Amino acid sequence: MDEIKPKCNVEQLFREAKSNDTYLKICAPMVRYSRLEFRNLVRAYGTDLTFTSMIMADSFCQSEKARLNEFTTNKDDTPVVAQFAANNSVDFLSATEMVYPYVDGVDLNCGCPQRWAMQDGYGSALLKTPELIADMLSTVRRNLPGSFSVSVKVRLLQKPLGETIDMCRQLEACGISFITVHGRTPVQKTNIPVNKEALKEIKSSLSIPVVANGDIFSLRDADAMHCSTNCDGVMSARGILSNPALYAGFERTPLECIQQWLNITAQADTDITYQAMHHHLTFMAESLLTKEQRVMFNNLTKDKGRVYDFFREHFQLEPQPCSHPPKLVCTFDDEAYRKRARLRGSVGNACVDEYSCENRDGTFFQSKVGVLHDERSVEDVDFAECNLFGNDEI
Repeated sequence: MDEIKPKCNVEQLFREAKSNDTYLKICAPMVRYSRLEFRNLVRAYGTDLTFTSMIMADSFCQSEKARLNEFTTNKDDTPVVAQFAANNSVDFLSATEMVYPYVDGVDLNCGCPQRWAMQDGYGSALLKTPELIADMLSTVRRNLPGSFSVSVKVRLLQKPLGETIDMCRQLEACGISFITVHGRTPVQKTNIPVNKEALKEIKSSLSIPVVANGDIFSLRDADAMHCSTNCDGVMSARGILSNPALYAGFERTPLECIQQWLNITAQADTDITYQAMHHHLTFMAESLLTKEQRVMFNNLTKDKGRVYDFFREHFQLEPQPCSHPPKLVCTFDDEAYRKRARLRGSVGNACVDEYSCENRDGTFFQSKVGVLHDERSVEDVDFAECNLFGNDEI
């Protein structure tokens, strides 16, 4: 496994933060949103560690189209952790090996509470089988260099807190680098405050770094979470989506941040879709726009030029040249997966009938989602973390 990009030691980042009596400020894995361009943006505003969007490990293994669609990077995209949704060790290990040259670690999603994920044995469904989670984490840990970060993201169990602590200890024993805990159970909605006492107890029970997730909408929220739980890192999803500069202490998205986003998206050109570029601005600029302006912005035709015209007219902002390096041309060696898939098929595992490098076309999420007309009204779960949007939302 060749290293295309210099590696950042994520565990060392946690050690350095602790020695400085502070914590890591982390951007959560958000489906459709934690793309390269957004990662570039939040790093300019105090974010210490970024995650990719959640990637389906089986699609990533089986399809070159899916790989190229779901993962992009550049030489400045570090430190970055690739998060996978997986329900077996073959897919998780194989996907990790393929992405290894381009990232500083991988993370296993065991927190997504969406119905489609639960039905297919992903996300929070895995919390019912901690031995399977442990098997996947241990397998990757054994096969990757010790300096490469391997982590997991979980939620509180719908059981006495002691059982969540026992599960976290079991996962810690797998040799993982850190663990992220969302302070709600899979069935609790976002109008229920995160359980900081539970997060504090989990942190005090483990030796590895613990990242606290949930209800982080400002730097004050992040500082308070660190103070009350003694966590080693704080992860924001909905908050940083609305205000990418929150870790820099801004109460709402500053105009200079929107300017940077216009610069980044103009440089990215076709590497970022109109939908992604427009949706980010919808979140970022909401507090800056009047009701009439929001309606006007949401109804723009699907043309990036119209978006630039809107901000030129209303805020005197327009794209400027920026110096972000171009994306890398990534190559993914899938030979190990081919061999494992053939072996798994030969012993009668129905998960893999026949390997095909074009078995998936990279549009997995579109088949899972109904149309959402107003994302800000979706409060059943942390929608930015794992809800999947179609093409007509907003």
